[in-house]
Amino acid sequence: MTERAPHITQADAKRLRQRYQAERRFKLYGQIAIAIAVSFLGILLISIASKAASAFTRHELVLSIDQPDFATRTDLTVSDFNLAVRDALLEEFPEIADDRLARAELFGLTTRLAVLPLARQVQDNPTIANLPIETRLALSDDLDLYLKSDLQSHRQRDIGVAGRLSRTATGSYRLTDAGPDGFASLLADPQMFRDTSGDILIGLAGAQFELLEITGAALVLKHLAGPLPPLGEQNQARIGATLLSTRDADRKVSNRQVAMAVHLLDEDRIERRFNSSLFFNSDSTYPELAGAAAAIIGSLLTMIITAVFAIPVGILAAVYLEEFSRKSLLTSIIEVNINNLAAVPSIIFGLLGAAVFLNTLGLPRSVPFVGGLVLGLLVLPTIIIASRAALRSVPPSVRDAALGLGASPSQAVFHHVLPLAAPGILTGAIIAMARALGETAPLLLIGMVAFISEVPNSPNDEATVLPVLIYKWFSGAERAWEPMTSAVIIILLTVLVSMNLIAVLLRRRFERRW
Repeated sequence: MTERAPHITQADAKRLRQRYQAERRFKLYGQIAIAIAVSFLGILLISIASKAASAFTRHELVLSIDQPDFATRTDLTVSDFNLAVRDALLEEFPEIADDRLARAELFGLTTRLAVLPLARQVQDNPTIANLPIETRLALSDDLDLYLKSDLQSHRQRDIGVAGRLSRTATGSYRLTDAGPDGFASLLADPQMFRDTSGDILIGLAGAQFELLEITGAALVLKHLAGPLPPLGEQNQARIGATLLSTRDADRKVSNRQVAMAVHLLDEDRIERRFNSSLFFNSDSTYPELAGAAAAIIGSLLTMIITAVFAIPVGILAAVYLEEFSRKSLLTSIIEVNINNLAAVPSIIFGLLGAAVFLNTLGLPRSVPFVGGLVLGLLVLPTIIIASRAALRSVPPSVRDAALGLGASPSQAVFHHVLPLAAPGILTGAIIAMARALGETAPLLLIGMVAFISEVPNSPNDEATVLPVLIYKWFSGAERAWEPMTSAVIIILLTVLVSMNLIAVLLRRRFERRW
């Protein structure tokens, strides 16, 4: 047992232990707080990333287009390319050529504007010396999501050997079992028929059928897709069953479309590839064709205008207030207002921009030039405060030494003080720009929420930005907008984290401690 110092009483030792215990508790509370913050941040990032993962890939339909008149016609339209795609699809499924409803489901595998890459391909190479043309078409958003998620959960079973296939008077098909039990074992299998909550597809010799019912020792089927096997004995062909997780009426993708997709997957006509359109396409009303290119370029142009306006003005204002202005009532009022403006909600700056730039000056709406000016006003107080703090951190001895050697006050500031304060000023400017990049409300009020179908080429072209695109896509009705929105959030977070990381690295690299 450690003996207590003779000059420390028992009460003093007790209070000392209590102080040490309080310090340990404080450290523990701090560690718990950090752990909670990191946990919530991790949950947020994992949630966004899990939803965004599917948006970075998409399923594409590979087709061969054989249209000799493409090489001679100069008046081709989107409808012409759609007709060519439909002809190619009917070549894959000739058995449904006379069924109007089945053709509509087949043509619904892709959207009308999915032929735009094919149109550009023909436009770039009008002669088209090599036919047929192999093209890749984005699948519809509902089918794409189904293949990414629901199709993976389907249970597949081999249910025996086919006996005889015949057609009934109602147009359905009857398939018997070549085995001795006549599908009786399937009726007793709870995993197959009794407890299933979805429809069942039956595969036979490359064809896909929908199971309608089991009567006696035979399956009653409806042909959906694939070449129909010849009627009669099936020569011991294997029968496969695919248990869908839902009923046809409970989803936007029909059983026939699922069967067509399964057939095309087996024929290697559907491939899952990196979704480059997310980065190179502009906005679209179709989620599978939409991209963030216009928003990315719009954000870049807006940030350039913001930086050109706010950074020089903010730095010069900070230099004047910190180095040249005399302390007076006017400068005190200016300093108080700068500090207050840094805490003003961003939507107020949007109202100011709409009133001044749009209504008074008559500048155009929805352009990066006006958006950059509004965001410049928003981050100007932050840049001034950060720049003044960086200037204040330079020791007065630097100024005194420069003045003592005969430098003028402006020379002392711009040749000595400002270069030493540059790392802190640059860090503050980068953090301010990162805040501007993530703002939405001011830009909504000046009209940058408009639908932009073309990538802007200058600050005076209509544009949108990444946060506004997130807001717009998030309000979309289609289920496919959810992963697309999460993907754009990941892009925006990557840019913001990169900007803040650059600021930290610059501060650590060039910061000088006095």
